Formats: sequence, structure tokens, C-alpha cells
Amino acid sequence: MNYRHAYHAGNFADVMKHMVLVALIDAMKQKPTPFCYIETHAGRGRYDLRGTEARKTGESDEGVAVLKTATGLPPLLWKWLETVRACNEGDDTLRHYPGSPWIAAHLMRDTDTAQLCELHPEEAGQLRHLFHNDKRVHVHHRDGYEAMKALVPPKEKRGVVLIDPPFEQQEAEFRIIEKALAAAMEKWPGGIFAVWYPIKLRSHVQPFHRWLATKSGAKRVLAAELLLRPDDSPLRLNGTGMVIVNAPWKLDDTIRDSLRLLPKLLGQPGEAEYRLTWLVEEGKDPAPMHTAHPPRSLPKR
Repeated sequence: MNYRHAYHAGNFADVMKHMVLVALIDAMKQKPTPFCYIETHAGRGRYDLRGTEARKTGESDEGVAVLKTATGLPPLLWKWLETVRACNEGDDTLRHYPGSPWIAAHLMRDTDTAQLCELHPEEAGQLRHLFHNDKRVHVHHRDGYEAMKALVPPKEKRGVVLIDPPFEQQEAEFRIIEKALAAAMEKWPGGIFAVWYPIKLRSHVQPFHRWLATKSGAKRVLAAELLLRPDDSPLRLNGTGMVIVNAPWKLDDTIRDSLRLLPKLLGQPGEAEYRLTWLVEEGKDPAPMHTAHPPRSLPKR
């Protein structure tokens, strides 16, 4: 595996993914009983935005840096941004960007736990060092898909699993996710599983959505997407998406205002759009699959 997230930390995909993660953690904290956070591809947990890797791409300049200077943000985006500031010890200079493990650990309570999996030895070593003083957090240097099946259901019986692979082979990765997700859901039908995915070609995403809607057996699946460009080219990252299996009650309402704002802040008028769709909703027929098309026009900023 050659992927290193340090080149992409804080980009538009991270903004959207971590905004949804904040909403999921908040939803878990609505009940007093402990929960477990599991991540299959955790990375190093925190990233230096002034480091060589981040500056080589400059992707954070068009992601978190834009949001940092924005005003009038909805509550969910504001809470995510406060988490970013906390990772920088309250400093607004944005030296560091928190990965999903850091965000989850920051928002968890003392009684909650985290199981973080990372296969790459260097990344796993940095992740272990980051949390070496946090007894709530357990780092596993192992394959995340294999670990997910072994770790569910957690002893807490409540929790969130984030599946966030590098997608070096996009179509093949979706098939791997389907197999791993089916095995985990069989062991833990009530678990919340959040899957992040890149959007290049819509035709790569459609079979995964169709599997979730018709073959996975899931009773509630919410899909949230942010498109900065038409989803019709395999040569670039056109958008980002997340599906949440067993999505918490009213999660769609929680994220809608923030997701709606991201195309206006991070995209270009007439190109960027968001989508928020129930692929599976109890008592209703599966939603029709999205097809690739030029996004609707948005008002100019």
C-alpha cells in the first residue's frame, strides 16, 4: 500500500467526512451508556499541514483553510472547526489537522473506548505514539477489514465503525468493502457502519449503492455526497461521499444545513452540489440510483 493521507489531509473530502463523524459521535453521546469507536484505516491520527507532504499538494488550502475564515457557519461545521482548533491547542494558525482518530478521541467521554487499526508500519507507529498516554484508545497494527470482523460486536454493544480505505483500486475496493461489511453486519446487525468513498466516475459508485439498497439486508442507509465537479472523469477526484448503515435518528436533519453550505464555500458556482439520500429507509422502497449528470446550478456566492 503506497497511499499516505498526509498529502491530502484537510482537503474538501476530509472536511465533509469529519463533519459527519462529529455528528455521529454526538449522536452516540445522547445516551449515557459507553460506546466503542472502531476505525479500519486510521492513518497516523494527526497531520502537519506545514510538512513537506501537505505543502506538496496544498489541498488543505482549498479545504479546512477556507472554512477557518468563513462566518455564519451552522452548528455542526462550527463544532468540527472547534475540534480542529483544539488540535492546534487553540491556535488559529492551522499547524496541525486532526485525523478521524484524533477527532473521535477528543469527543469521546472517559467511559468510551476506541479501537484503531492501521496496516502500514510507519503510520501505525506514529498512531501508537500519538495515543500512548490515552488508556481509552487501543491501536492495532493489522489489516482493518480482518480486524473489523474480529472486533465486533464490542463489549459496549454500542458503537460506530468508520471504514475509510485508500481506494487505490476503486472498483475492487468497493467489492472488498461489501464482503467485509456483510460479515461484520452478520455479527453485529445493530452496529453503525460509516463508509467513506471517493467519487470519480458515478458508474463506480452505483453498484455499491445498489448492493446496499438491495442485497446488504440493511434497514436504514443514508448517503451523503459532496460533488465539486461532474462525476464523469476517472482522472481526478470529483467528489466525496459517505454511507451510514443504521444511521442514527435524524442524522440527515443534523448534517443537512452544513452539507448544503459546503458546495458554496468549497466549489464553483454552477459546478458544485450536494446530495443527501436515504438508500434504504424502513417501510419504503429503495431510492432510485443517481446517474452521472452535470450538477445543478447554484446561486453565485
